[in-house]
Amino acid sequence: MATKTTAGNSFVETIKTIVYALLIAGVFRTLFFQPFWIPSGSMKQTLLIGDFLFVNKMAYGYSYASCPTIRIPRLGVNIDAKTICGFIDGDNTRVLGGEPERGDVVVFRHPVTGIDFIKRLVGMPGDKVQVKGGVLHINGKAVQLTADGTFDEVKEPQGPIGNYPRCINGPVGEGGLCQKERQIETLPGGSSHAILNIRNQSTDHTGIYHVPEGHYFFMGDNRDNSTDSRVDQSLNGVGYVPYENLIGRADRIMFSAAGRSMLFFWDWRSDRYFKAIE
Repeated sequence: MATKTTAGNSFVETIKTIVYALLIAGVFRTLFFQPFWIPSGSMKQTLLIGDFLFVNKMAYGYSYASCPTIRIPRLGVNIDAKTICGFIDGDNTRVLGGEPERGDVVVFRHPVTGIDFIKRLVGMPGDKVQVKGGVLHINGKAVQLTADGTFDEVKEPQGPIGNYPRCINGPVGEGGLCQKERQIETLPGGSSHAILNIRNQSTDHTGIYHVPEGHYFFMGDNRDNSTDSRVDQSLNGVGYVPYENLIGRADRIMFSAAGRSMLFFWDWRSDRYFKAIE
C-alpha cells in the first residue's frame, strides 16, 4: 500500500515539475527573450534561412504582442496572443515602452494576420518614405548607397520549404553560383547595413508613403524578395505597423542551420555562432 502511495506522490510531483517548468518558460519568453527561426530569404544577407536567434523583448517594453501566439496545426491548437494578453490591447501603447531606432532589425506582429515578421525599420512616425529607381528616399532625400560587389550563394533548395534563390546572373543551373548585387545602405542617423538587389520590379518604384504617428515602416534587406511595408495590407502586404505590434529587437544570431532542419547539426554554419546582427 505504501508503495502505491509513494508512486502516486512521485507522479504528482513529476506533473508539478513539468507545469512549473512550462510556467517559468512562458514567463521568460513573454518578458525577456523569444526564440525566432528565419524561414525565408527576405533579410539576406543580414539573416539567412535557418538562422536561429533570440528576440530582445525588453528593448521596446511590452504590449499584447509580447505574449506568445501558440499554433500547432497538427493538434488543432491555435491560441492567439490577444486571447492571452488582450486585456492590455488598445490605444497603441506599451508598458515600460521604449522607442525603436531607425535601422533596428525588429520582429513584429502582422497587423492583420497576426503572423510574426522580421524586417528592418527604415521609416519612423511622421516620415515620408518613397522608393525611386530602387533607391530608398526618406523625407525627400536619397539614402547613401555604396557598391559592395555581389552576394554569392549556391543555386539549390533552401530550408524546409526548399525554395530556390533568385539570381541576377540567371538562368543558373542547380549547383551553380547564384549572385545578387550588394550595396551598403546608410540611413539617416548613420546606421549602415548591406542590401541586395536582383532586378527592376514594381516595388522599386513607389508612391510616397506618409508614415502615421504611432506607426513604423519596414523593409527587407533582400529588397526584391521581401513582402514588407511597400505593399498595402489589402494586397497581402505589411503596410504600416502600429507601435503596439512590435515584439522585440533582434540583436544576435545564436546558431544557423543550412539544411532542412535546425536539428541537423552537421549542417550548422560554424561562422554564424553568436554573430551580432547589424
